[in-house]
Amino acid sequence: MDPYTGFPPGFFSRADESPDDVFYRPERLVSHIDDGAIAAVGELYAELGIDGGAGRPVRVLDLMSSWISHFRRPPAELVVLGMNARELAANAAATERIVHDLNADPRIPLPDGDVDAVVCCVSIDYLTRPVEVLADVARVLRPGGVLAVTFSNRCFPTKAVRGWLLTPEERHGDLVAELVRRAGGFAEPEVALRTAPGPGDPLWAVTAVRERGA
Repeated sequence: MDPYTGFPPGFFSRADESPDDVFYRPERLVSHIDDGAIAAVGELYAELGIDGGAGRPVRVLDLMSSWISHFRRPPAELVVLGMNARELAANAAATERIVHDLNADPRIPLPDGDVDAVVCCVSIDYLTRPVEVLADVARVLRPGGVLAVTFSNRCFPTKAVRGWLLTPEERHGDLVAELVRRAGGFAEPEVALRTAPGPGDPLWAVTAVRERGA
């Protein structure tokens, strides 16, 4: 069955369909969300018990990563996967770095059941095959492991998929949750706004637990 049945034609296309490795070749050592949203990401990771304060060694994959991963305390092992080698090299929390284009190949180059958690911060809107990527996230997660997808209202509009740009901001969480459901292997995802209403960047999170025996 087509995992995208029901989505309008062109939903996962982009205004700029040129190769992503060209667009992401220049390093961008900047923050893509404000300090309040960054703090909300760190707080979420701490609440989920996937950072360095977990009380046990945790191995985490940061998907579509860059020069910073927003953990309050980095986990014992942090695998960062992204498009720009120099950005990943600048990530001081990383213990392993992988340069990989998930739009060209949605398979994550890690073994089955390799990590305790997978995080994806302000990048889910750039995936052209998100269901395949999230299905592979389920593969690399250990049973009971957690997925945490966070996003705000900023993006590179030419590289974000058209459906994301056309979906109301307050419905993005529902969209991500539906993609997680279609990927399979996860318990029912939870959607939450992690920042208070008012000035500053909003920060939403979709979290889901890898089902045991899935």
